[in-house]
Amino acid sequence: MAELRLPFAAGRRAGDDARAPEGLPPSARRATLLAGASCLLPLLLQLPPSIAALITAVGVGIGLLSWRRPLPSALRLLLVLGLVGAVLVLAGFSLGRDTGCALLAAMFALKPSETYTLRDARSLIGFALFGPFATFLLDQGPWSLVLGLAAVVLALATLQRLAEYESRPDPARAAEPALSPGQRLLSIGRLIAIGLPLALAVFWLFPRLSSPLWGIPDRALARPGLSDSMRPGEMVELLNDETVTLRARFRGAAPPTSQMYWRGPVLWNFDGREWTRSRWIQGLPAAPMRAAGNGWDYELEVEPTDTRDFVALDLPRAAPPGARLTLDHNLYTRRPLSTLTRWQLHSAPPASYEPQLRDTLRRMALSLPEGYNPRTLALAQRWRAEAGADDAAIVRRAMAMIRGEFAYTLATPLLGRHSVDEFLFDHKAGYCEHFSSAFVVLMRGAGVPARVVTGYAGGYYNPVGNYWLVRRSDAHAWAEVWLRGRGWVRVDPTAAVAPERIYDTLADRQPGAGGLFGGIAAATPLFNLSDWLRRGWNDFVLGFDASRQQRMLQPFGVDRLDNHKLVLLFVLFASVAGIWMVWLSSRGERERDPVVRAWRALGRRYRRLGLERQPHEPALAWAGRVAQARPDLGESLLRLSQHFSDWRYAGNGPGRREARALRNELVRALRAHRPGPSGERR
Repeated sequence: MAELRLPFAAGRRAGDDARAPEGLPPSARRATLLAGASCLLPLLLQLPPSIAALITAVGVGIGLLSWRRPLPSALRLLLVLGLVGAVLVLAGFSLGRDTGCALLAAMFALKPSETYTLRDARSLIGFALFGPFATFLLDQGPWSLVLGLAAVVLALATLQRLAEYESRPDPARAAEPALSPGQRLLSIGRLIAIGLPLALAVFWLFPRLSSPLWGIPDRALARPGLSDSMRPGEMVELLNDETVTLRARFRGAAPPTSQMYWRGPVLWNFDGREWTRSRWIQGLPAAPMRAAGNGWDYELEVEPTDTRDFVALDLPRAAPPGARLTLDHNLYTRRPLSTLTRWQLHSAPPASYEPQLRDTLRRMALSLPEGYNPRTLALAQRWRAEAGADDAAIVRRAMAMIRGEFAYTLATPLLGRHSVDEFLFDHKAGYCEHFSSAFVVLMRGAGVPARVVTGYAGGYYNPVGNYWLVRRSDAHAWAEVWLRGRGWVRVDPTAAVAPERIYDTLADRQPGAGGLFGGIAAATPLFNLSDWLRRGWNDFVLGFDASRQQRMLQPFGVDRLDNHKLVLLFVLFASVAGIWMVWLSSRGERERDPVVRAWRALGRRYRRLGLERQPHEPALAWAGRVAQARPDLGESLLRLSQHFSDWRYAGNGPGRREARALRNELVRALRAHRPGPSGERR
């Protein structure tokens, strides 16, 4: 890797070719490993916990074992093979962005075992800088940016320290930092300021692609979220996840919370244990629906899920551009939702929804596997015999039974083969998966077409930003039954459970009631503010796509920027940024040194005497020339020149404190030396 030259102490000998010591002092090695760990941290936070814990444990263990002596080559080879194999096993041998990033992190965890020289340290830092950049392949949130920037600053500061170490041939002084932490941060800040204008020009003006880059693989490990299948008892992990999944802002009045059902995948097929969606109906046009009222217009901000499904308020009237509406009114996108997306939608409650049910769909909505849940089927058949042809009466009877005899809880036992029988007749307690699954099986057994709908229920209103927040813990499953004359009707058996008999409610997971805010309800305003700031980040940075880029100059009267105009603007601002970079770089480190500035100012003061120092002229040669022309000035100038030369080019310069004191003394002496035109000093 190319050597990165950074500013270092003013005591460095210009053109000194002395070799730096080969071995790293313990302080320099600790700084190198700390910088590497900081670069790896944001990436580890985006990996599955099991993989991140394994890589962390291996990295710490190798760092301790190899601190005093290198590990044998055979052992290192075994560690490489073992760690790579373990990561692939934990990833399920699925290849994608996250698996590739996990392998990158695993390889870096092994680097401390071969970090003993200056070259090794630079190699480790150069490799570690891939960590923050790989993080943005998995997450583009503000915390990833903050951690990534902090890691880059620490890595650059470490490289700067390694450059100082290389410049000092004396091992006794090599380990002593030449710059204070504040000076080092200021120096790194100057380096960042050189490239920042060009980076901003690229972000705002470089023409963006309207579609993802070809060749970038999808994520292999799915994010937690809604699935296209449901097995009762497996949603409990999702119900305890407070991660935000979407934000909704309504234009006008919002529906009551009791009507906030966010519709996701619809599940038709049941094999006795698991519910799955029917793939073949995804290509059919949306079923007819007649709205009851004007409905609601809203903007949906959907967090990445790496799936093609996203939810909408029940029921969406039409699909927005880039998505399509399936037969059962599930929204399906053309590309995986791997980044933050925004959608303009309109939904309305149905007055009638698919009032005519075709025979194929009716058979699907009545299908049950043989040999499962005999007690449930016997109860359903008895209800059918007592109700006659009145399907609505069977629905009411089931809801009355659930309302009077059942309770809601997340602490449910593992169900066996006849899961619905065990839930309805033995346990009589569970959560939405159990209620919706048992209800649909009961309805199908009684001859009432029914299906399971998954999605989210409710939401949290953030008064700071005037929008609704839906988290993964709001995941929900309900039922739809088909009734003659009305079509599909939503029935939520979970909501029928008496509130006083619910053991675990979603209210227990209100912001501020637990998790990050430690159970302090007074922290809810902090949650509101932090999520509002996150939404602003999404809008200002992550939501800046090709469409918004083309419209960004509308406030200045430019309706739309095509790619040609964007390229011209980019070239203009990039040129200005390039001039800025050249100007700052050309000044060099010497221009910022107060001693050198004062020394050059002294040379310019002799211009009035015709004795100005030439750029190529060494300090002592210039002082000798002045002494020949003006003996009255020569003695003091020779002394100052010798003082300056010793300070600037001495092989073993003073430490940081001594250098600062000497620098201040020399600056005062140089500023006090002012030659007049008649020869006197004043």
